[in-house]
Amino acid sequence: MSSSTEHPRVITCKAAVAWGAGEALVMEEVEVSPPHPMEIRIKVVCTSLCRSDVTAWQSQAHASIFPRIFGHEASGIVESVGQGVSEFEQGDHVLTLFTGECMSCRHCTSGKSNICQVLGLERRGVMHSDQGTRFSVKGRPIYHYCAVSSFSEYTVVHSGCAVKVSSVAPLEKICLLSCGVAAGLGAAWKVADIAGGSTVVIFGLGTVGLAVAQGAKLRGASRIVGVDTNPEKSEKAKVFGITDFINPHDYDEPIQQVVKRITDGGADYSFECIGDTRMITAALQSSCDGWGLAVTLGVPKVEPEVSAHYALFLTGRTLKGSLLGGWKPKSDLPLLVDMYLREEIQIDEFITHNLSFEEINKAFDLMKEGKCLRCVLHMPK
Repeated sequence: MSSSTEHPRVITCKAAVAWGAGEALVMEEVEVSPPHPMEIRIKVVCTSLCRSDVTAWQSQAHASIFPRIFGHEASGIVESVGQGVSEFEQGDHVLTLFTGECMSCRHCTSGKSNICQVLGLERRGVMHSDQGTRFSVKGRPIYHYCAVSSFSEYTVVHSGCAVKVSSVAPLEKICLLSCGVAAGLGAAWKVADIAGGSTVVIFGLGTVGLAVAQGAKLRGASRIVGVDTNPEKSEKAKVFGITDFINPHDYDEPIQQVVKRITDGGADYSFECIGDTRMITAALQSSCDGWGLAVTLGVPKVEPEVSAHYALFLTGRTLKGSLLGGWKPKSDLPLLVDMYLREEIQIDEFITHNLSFEEINKAFDLMKEGKCLRCVLHMPK
């Protein structure tokens, strides 16, 4: 159901609620409040499952912010707008943003950062504006995830945490650009700024890692080495530009030594896309002396501290972090949508499964078992 954008009311709809860490999601009738000032309410059309959703769902570290509605990689249509919102109107097609852009803070105006001081990554399960929630079940508040919570037929986000996109772009495809694919392309283009003819090594060939490979291929990298323990990814990776596939289980020596041997002393660029801080060290060691650049994109599941020998840096290597590939989300993501419409970047090939929203637990199982890149969940029409 929906409501008038001039006088929006509470909406009752279906949402997949996680009542505890690692527990199967339960389809519940939830109440979604009207958008508060500077917020919009979105009818979610499609949402895809990202590895970080699974990691946060499994984590016992945030047990106090359950029950919770996960999901952040999504596309939808604006259903209603709150007071003060001028950039959106009912019917606009949008992507949700797990990290927003206020356009006015020091970081947003610097031209050097996409880490908004006002609408940055939200970790406490509430809205940026009032630290409250917009979901409830029988009067019980339900916590948010990344201030998006797209595993619901309707959701409320701050207007700075959504971006208007072309109405001709297929929402069931471009939802991937609200996180994973954009993160990988940006890491290759904006963060690393890969040069033509260079050598690249990528640790982890999930959606993000393969998006890095696509970005490196489009930049003209001469050799793109993919490292993954799943041999089934070898053929699929070639579609995105991987020229050499390495399975660490096939070698008796540390994988960084293998990479250095086959790249004549180390790669120009290395990317850690697993979420394992031990692999950050391996990525650093796999890059070459003098100018080797290692970029970390993964969200660590355990042991968030990074350890590396100082000599790696004395010899000229650099380690950089990357959030959403360095893109300013509201400013830059529409450009990626346009690139997709011009067939300049691949998105469709990342989608290995299309499932109904009711099959969300199956999507979680596929992700946990390493049997998918992206599962796109389609909401009831």
